[in-house]
Amino acid sequence: MSGLTELPYTQVEINPGDRRLVGLNAARQNVRLMMSSGRLGHAYLIAGPSGSGKKALALTMAEITNGIDHLTDLKGTAFSRKSTWANHPDVHVFLPLPGSEPDMSLLRERRELLSKDPYEVTDFSLRPDVSGEEATKNKNAFYSIKYFKESIQKIAFLKRNEGFRNIIVITEIERMRKEASNAFLKLLEEPPEGVMFILTTDNPNMLLPTIISRCQLIRTAPLSAEEITEGLIKYDDVAPDDAHFLARASSGSYASARFYDVKRLKQSRSEILKFLRSSYSLDAVELNTLINSWHKDYNREGLAGILNLLEVLVRDLEYYRATQDETLITNIDQLDVIKKFCQALDHARLDEMQQLFNPFRNMIRQNVSPKIAFTVLAFRMAYLMRGKDMPIKDSEPWLHIPAIEEMG
Repeated sequence: MSGLTELPYTQVEINPGDRRLVGLNAARQNVRLMMSSGRLGHAYLIAGPSGSGKKALALTMAEITNGIDHLTDLKGTAFSRKSTWANHPDVHVFLPLPGSEPDMSLLRERRELLSKDPYEVTDFSLRPDVSGEEATKNKNAFYSIKYFKESIQKIAFLKRNEGFRNIIVITEIERMRKEASNAFLKLLEEPPEGVMFILTTDNPNMLLPTIISRCQLIRTAPLSAEEITEGLIKYDDVAPDDAHFLARASSGSYASARFYDVKRLKQSRSEILKFLRSSYSLDAVELNTLINSWHKDYNREGLAGILNLLEVLVRDLEYYRATQDETLITNIDQLDVIKKFCQALDHARLDEMQQLFNPFRNMIRQNVSPKIAFTVLAFRMAYLMRGKDMPIKDSEPWLHIPAIEEMG
């Protein structure tokens, strides 16, 4: 590596990811200070909500560490001739894969997606097939012990070729199976010389505490609607009005916003109003028609987008009922509907309705049947729109048992 013993960024004001990253200002400043110090740890954990840009930040860190001028303008200090992390021999990227003996060609396909854009959706539960064809079902992806030992562990002991570190990026580390996590912990406790792990996670609470304790933590925050709007306009050539709409529908996820079909989502707003009305009236036929249509037309991220649009609409209702301030309304073209709703359902428990959406988004993303999830959501909203308590509280789920026994 031409005798390089420390990173050459001490006197250079680089801005990590300035050529591609969206938002993440605090996390990027953390990385900048770390790189300018020239002192690197052997393991970093990037933790934050889904879609906030953790993979993109991890790839940015890998490139800066190995001197690649690509996602970041290194201002003449680049020491690698490689054009991107994807063709550097000392940057290795791993994603969860389906099956205990995974097909490694699937990893290559998704690495290729990330090489073109670090915000590409690579999650198998959201994008089962990269060909663009609709897959028949979603796939459960994880890190099996075989995958870990035959791929990740072997690469950790490789000697560096030309980089400052032998970098191993492991995304969604919380999807490691127990045996793989225990084996990885041993690797973290006694890391090979010159290796650097960059891990990402949506949920650090699912990790072994001993893994967390051996990593330096970098947190990412949900992106603001303004940051997402700016990213869509700047990097994706989205029209400003559409960018603003997608940003509101994405619930803090730039990766999701750029994956949505804006025309279809806009069409869905009238369907969302139907869903609210049908939930209130418990119109089984209309609800069944809507839910089946959504299940047929959307992948799981699109269904999460439907929940986001529902959440934005309910938030508009809550804002308007509390303030009558039209400037706070996102769905301003639906103002007459919002006014009528607030007049007719003045006892609706809108704050509690707002709290429904995040758990249901998690259900959708965790492979719960969308038909069941949206049906249950409709029943819950029916009670809350009438200002009533749930028949069975979340804190007393055991009360379901007598009903199940009666049915039996």
